[in-house]
Amino acid sequence: MPDLANRNLFMEKREFSSKEASSGKSDQEYSNFLLEENLSGIDPDTDLIISFEENRQAKKLILIPSESICPQAVRQALGSVFTNLYAEGYPPLRMTRDEESLLLDFKDQLTHYRRYADRRFYKGGEYVNFVESLAQRRAAQCFATDKNPHAPIKVGGDQIFVNVQPLSGAAANNSVYEAFVEPGDTVMGMALAHGGHLTHGSEFNRSGRRYHIISYEVSEETERLDYEVIKRLAIEHKPKMIIAGYTSYPWAPDWQKFREIADTVGAILFADIAHPAGLVIAGQYPSPVGYADVITLTTHKTLCGPRGAIILTTDEEKAQRIDKAVFPGEQGGPHVNKFAAMAVAFKIAQTEKFKKLQEKIVENAKGLASSLKRRGLRIAYRGTNTHLLVIDLKAVKTRTGFPLKGEIAARILDLCGLVVNKNTIPGDETAADASGIRLGTPWITQRGLGKEEMEKLAELIHRVLMSIQPFSYIGLAGDLSRGKIDLETLEEVKHEVAELTHRAKAQVSLHDRSAKLGYPHYHLATKPSVKETRLLTQHQKLGAKLVENNGWRMPLHYQNVTEELKAVRRTAAIFDLGDMGLLKVSGERAKPLLQGVSTNNLAKLKPGQLLRSFLLDRRAQLIDEVSILYLNCDNRGRDHYLVVTNPSPTEKVKLWLRGLSDGYITFDSNDIFAKIEGPAVVEDLRETVEEGSRRMGIALYGPNSS
Repeated sequence: MPDLANRNLFMEKREFSSKEASSGKSDQEYSNFLLEENLSGIDPDTDLIISFEENRQAKKLILIPSESICPQAVRQALGSVFTNLYAEGYPPLRMTRDEESLLLDFKDQLTHYRRYADRRFYKGGEYVNFVESLAQRRAAQCFATDKNPHAPIKVGGDQIFVNVQPLSGAAANNSVYEAFVEPGDTVMGMALAHGGHLTHGSEFNRSGRRYHIISYEVSEETERLDYEVIKRLAIEHKPKMIIAGYTSYPWAPDWQKFREIADTVGAILFADIAHPAGLVIAGQYPSPVGYADVITLTTHKTLCGPRGAIILTTDEEKAQRIDKAVFPGEQGGPHVNKFAAMAVAFKIAQTEKFKKLQEKIVENAKGLASSLKRRGLRIAYRGTNTHLLVIDLKAVKTRTGFPLKGEIAARILDLCGLVVNKNTIPGDETAADASGIRLGTPWITQRGLGKEEMEKLAELIHRVLMSIQPFSYIGLAGDLSRGKIDLETLEEVKHEVAELTHRAKAQVSLHDRSAKLGYPHYHLATKPSVKETRLLTQHQKLGAKLVENNGWRMPLHYQNVTEELKAVRRTAAIFDLGDMGLLKVSGERAKPLLQGVSTNNLAKLKPGQLLRSFLLDRRAQLIDEVSILYLNCDNRGRDHYLVVTNPSPTEKVKLWLRGLSDGYITFDSNDIFAKIEGPAVVEDLRETVEEGSRRMGIALYGPNSS
């Protein structure tokens, strides 16, 4: 009995211990809930979308001047554990004034923190203070002019006060308004259509609604700033603040003249250098430091850093007003991880490599503008000496007589792999119907492109713009500008852009999935080459005689032609139709699209029925005779068709249907308005990358085939 009692006691203890261990394991699993899982494990959908974007950035050439490649080291800091924190308020004042070597004396700084804390509403920010102050000091050193022998005004880094908390350029600019002007005060800024920014007084922005805005413009004669006209405007309207800085005006301003104008009327001079900040650091653009009362800039354009903004001033009293305007005036908690990323970006910006990059950016922009001009395109503002330029599409003579607009030009260039943005130019009435396209060279310069590639880019851009046939039709809100291009030109340019991207550094490590992406992602048409059917191995095992036909290696016959023909007549044979194209056309508008491009009547087809039809090109020449099988209509109202093509024209049929689905391909050479319904998904079932979705054609023939 005692032994049994001891045994029961032991079992009870073991059971309790097991429960305790199990409970501990459960608690551990709960405490680690999702913390150690990677993105692909938790959210494969978002992970896949990120790989799509990696693919786009690698395979296209991005010419948007406000975009650049953020270095890996900066992105590592941006994704650090500082993301987890709140830090409303500011670091200790002494840290924001210390030089970098003293700031990084961790023992000294932390003992002061332990005794005096900081100016924040949250505890736990002792290391936040380091990264924010480090970003401030490095920014100040970047924009100091005392070591620049060519700077007219010498300002040391210790004389520059920096706020690194604004979440964006707009937030920084709004904070400047909050700090220095009252609602209803008069503010001068450049007109949006002439190159200014929304926050410089646009009627669509709160700056244009809260303040009395006087906009200055470029001269009609020179397309440059006319400082005498600006001065007369200032004297007439007596603004409390004057804004100098631009988003599409491509020439550097004269800060001395702006300072004189501001002093004449007693105005605050506000310099917005969001775009050229990196150029300023590298000495490729005149610095407003020492001239402007307050300076804003973003860190993600030519500075090639994280998304964010900073505010600079050389006046301590103004710095205090700015700090209060940012927090608690404009924002709550800042993004602490951005401080760390900014600190890294400003360290990079002090290197010789960064300076050489900025020199090359300006050189490429000038070269691209010059090459475009030589080919007959007009450059708005008559050139550039910065990182950007604007093409004046009003000057493009079109075959249709309709004006070419920025939106349609940007759309078609994007289909070719060249990413630009539409932009207003002087004379435009609305940004929606802009007559310019803006190009910038930061991104392509980071990818290693230079003078030779600028020549090629100019040739490609010119070819596309001159090939577009613009037109317009009446929409719900008025005229809608559109345009079309012939399929051959589109595909030619895509392949030539691809050759340029192969020369360039990718800057991103392509995900395995993104490297294989096909339609409807950005991709290139398959180059002509000898293809092999999926049954080729079986044919070889059976001793087939293989021949090349229409770009495919296919079996002609096996051992004995006569015996094979007899066998077909007596029994049945399977024929390999792997060289035939199998295109699946799906979508709510699949039926009208196919009805519009074919010469037969698809409307009469029921699920499972098939008909033959001709496909004709824009000149009414035969592309192919195809078989169209109506598969079904799904529960979302989307029709599904199978289009079977002959081997040789498969690629042309595929490109034709996809181009017409996109809506930018000339369908009828005699009628630019001729329209084909779309869009619809046009999949090549022989090449799709989706698991289990690939298909090929086979045929059964003979008396026993059924």
